[in-house]
Amino acid sequence: MKNLFLFLTLLVLSVSAYAQQNQVVQDSTKTEKLDEVLVKAVRVDADSPITHSNVSKEELAKRNLGQDIPILLNYLPSVVTTSDAGAGVGYTGIRVRGTDATRVNVTINGIPYNDPESQGTFWVNLGDFASSTESLQLQRGVGTSTNGSGAFGASLNLLTDAYSDEASGEISNSFGSYNTRKHTVKMSTGLLNDHFEISGRLSKIYSDGYVDRAFTDLKSYFLQGIYKDDNTLIKAITFGASEQTYQAWFGLTAEQLEENRRQNPYTYDNETDNYWQDHYQLHWNERLNNNWSTTLGLNYTKGKGYFEQFEEGTDEIDLYNGIVVATDVDDDNNPITDLIRRRWLDNDFYVINANVTYKKNAFEVISGVSYNTYSGDHFGEVIWAREFSPDANIRDRYYQGDATKNDLSIFSKATFKLTEKLTGFVDLQGRFVDYKTNGIESNGAPFITDASFSFFNPKGGLTYKTNDFNSLYASYARANREPNRDDFKAGVTEHETLNDIELGWRFNKNRISVNTNLYYMFYQNQLVLTGELDDVGSPIRATSGKSYRLGLEVDGNIQFTQNFNMSLNVALSNNKNQDFKSNIDGELVNLGDTNISFSPDVVLGNAFNYAPIGNLQLSLLSKFVGEQYMGNTDNEASKLDSYFVNDFNITYEIKPNKIFKSIVLTALANNIFNVKYVSNGYFGSYDYEDSSSPSGITTGYYAGYYPQATANFLVGLTLKF
Repeated sequence: MKNLFLFLTLLVLSVSAYAQQNQVVQDSTKTEKLDEVLVKAVRVDADSPITHSNVSKEELAKRNLGQDIPILLNYLPSVVTTSDAGAGVGYTGIRVRGTDATRVNVTINGIPYNDPESQGTFWVNLGDFASSTESLQLQRGVGTSTNGSGAFGASLNLLTDAYSDEASGEISNSFGSYNTRKHTVKMSTGLLNDHFEISGRLSKIYSDGYVDRAFTDLKSYFLQGIYKDDNTLIKAITFGASEQTYQAWFGLTAEQLEENRRQNPYTYDNETDNYWQDHYQLHWNERLNNNWSTTLGLNYTKGKGYFEQFEEGTDEIDLYNGIVVATDVDDDNNPITDLIRRRWLDNDFYVINANVTYKKNAFEVISGVSYNTYSGDHFGEVIWAREFSPDANIRDRYYQGDATKNDLSIFSKATFKLTEKLTGFVDLQGRFVDYKTNGIESNGAPFITDASFSFFNPKGGLTYKTNDFNSLYASYARANREPNRDDFKAGVTEHETLNDIELGWRFNKNRISVNTNLYYMFYQNQLVLTGELDDVGSPIRATSGKSYRLGLEVDGNIQFTQNFNMSLNVALSNNKNQDFKSNIDGELVNLGDTNISFSPDVVLGNAFNYAPIGNLQLSLLSKFVGEQYMGNTDNEASKLDSYFVNDFNITYEIKPNKIFKSIVLTALANNIFNVKYVSNGYFGSYDYEDSSSPSGITTGYYAGYYPQATANFLVGLTLKF
């Protein structure tokens, strides 16, 4: 596999070199901003045959009043977001083209952010990170080569704050419904002696949540020191956060939702999730000349935390391996007791990225290597029980295990002109993964894994510029992905494979721009969400065999007048499991083609923006998400209804002559038409004995729902000096 990868890389370079010799000569002295080189290896350009959306710092700031980054990206094409607590703060999630967060690859300055074991992205550990984000790019589909877990539906890469030439300060405060508030302080020394800058941020976000007692308490920081000259940029960055959230991850039943959609069935006062995470990054960008540049990135992440849970009448694990004494029995005469447990995760994550870029005229090749290693300790404590065993003590561990994961990625990608109008793109990646676990799980079962994977992920495409206003593109990409920790626990050992074909048309003339693309993503052994949750609220996945996603995405902007414009995006898709089989009433039934869970066929977004005067902007934002199934069997009990919500955003800037450079007033009214909707949920089945059934078994179903906030508001004041 490695030899094949090296051979194909040399082939790419040879073809690219030939194309370089025959291209139209352009200005070779054009250089990029050194800040942007940090993410050059994982981003694509505007003319690339990769489907993508860019979001700037200014766009994020318009609605940055405390809600998490997924909520701020809600109006991008094919994006569906949700919030456990209902108000967009705390545990929030993002799905792109129907794929869940474990399949959206997230990088920060090119450093992988997804948890290596679960492959998930926990935005709750990045409180107010939008305030330290310079720009971000969302690539839909496989995208280009990226570091960390492979992108299986999208990749999202964030670039943190660029350096500032001038000294500055900023104080931002916002308040709103459900006692939501955000307090942020930022500062920058500006460039000292034309070479050095220190900047930073402190933030605190709190919200009671729309759901009763589903509070979120976030504290975060960001600190950056830089050195720069004409050809060198060195950044030392540290950022981190602590979070505490009250549990809302099991949602409500249909009956509870109808009775009181804001209720929370949990009553123990410390049923909370608690986690601390700190990141340390060092980046060195060097422009050797107008053609060559290098990038080196180092990262260390330390994470540690637990969730606490009260269990009433539990009979698990022989009463926690003898730590706890039974105080009662259940209806089947099994020993049970009440207790409080904590389940811990203590992990370390190291990353090194190294890239080299050669660019001359319209020819560019980037080659790089990324290596990361992860170690995680999983253990559980009993911190209270009705009665401990004579030889046991508080905080004794009833399970313990460890895990290590090593991930090596090597890639080379090239962009080159074949003719004056035709541009080629080739991207080859080899990825090599080793994952090992040892110990016992919370249910007392041993969990021992030793798995290795070698993946070759080729990508390529063409862009044809028909004239100054129109361009067409076509691309093919292949991605492979290993199972995550929960998949291994469920007995899944095979990797997934995705083939992604994209065809697109881009138009940009005068006041109209349109991006249109047609995609066909077909999978082998896709791990789809079953709709069920495990005992800590994490989604359970299962292999669906062959499946596909076929869709059309259109997004555009129309500038009607100098003061009024409209941004619109439409995503229509067909998402199917093929020959899906399920156990129903004690028998294995082939259901044929079924809808893939959590994959709506229609997702629409729209924004009307009006600026009656230069420093005032009014925006009406609309989102429609079609009906979707929470399972893969097309069971009507698993269906989530469609919903259509609207937000209204106002920003007004005052530029006084003294003290402050700028005063910005912001208001955001969410769900202005007070729609009662549900954006996420879970669905499962269970079997029970039934003498009237031919097999003697009947399958029953259950469902849970996460209600989202009705009409609510946030207002903010930012002082810049």
